[in-house]
Amino acid sequence: MTRNALAGGTRLVQYRSKTMNEELRREQARSLAHLCRQFDVPLLINDHVDLALEVGADGVHLGREDAPISQARLKLGHEKIIGISCYNELESAIEAECNGADYVAFGAFFTSLTKPDTVPASVDLLQQGNLEIGIPIVAIGGINSDNALELISAGADAVAVSNALFGARDIRSEAGKFSRLFKRQPFHSSLSRTSQ
Repeated sequence: MTRNALAGGTRLVQYRSKTMNEELRREQARSLAHLCRQFDVPLLINDHVDLALEVGADGVHLGREDAPISQARLKLGHEKIIGISCYNELESAIEAECNGADYVAFGAFFTSLTKPDTVPASVDLLQQGNLEIGIPIVAIGGINSDNALELISAGADAVAVSNALFGARDIRSEAGKFSRLFKRQPFHSSLSRTSQ
């Protein structure tokens, strides 16, 4: 499935596993790291800084309950990507940028099957975020190829999708639809430039 998404133009992969045991999580993360390297696409590990180090991932995505940015940066170094969930809180995003995050994520913008209990975020938040912070902004939550353009037009540099992509009949084609929505440079290029 992930191979098809990458072949279709996916520009960044995040490995998120909340229920797997440690051994299976390690095996899956290793396999994804190898696959992403074949496509020259960054792999981020959700929550687990040590796992990201162990499998040679390109960085981590952190939530409210995870390690602070400073601790993750100390372990990962300055070459790795650190993103942070800011939910619907602009102040958290401003603080994350000040603390060295490479990108921030807002959402959920639409009803999410992956995280049904998450807080709602308004499209205005993307516009405000672009005025207040200088690092890339990712939109999360219930995004599909029909509603993604609204978020991109409002200032999202990337959209995080799960069910809309991996639940599609033709994953490669669906990934291509998302990829074509972006006229700007690839998300990971803007990350490398801002983290130098």
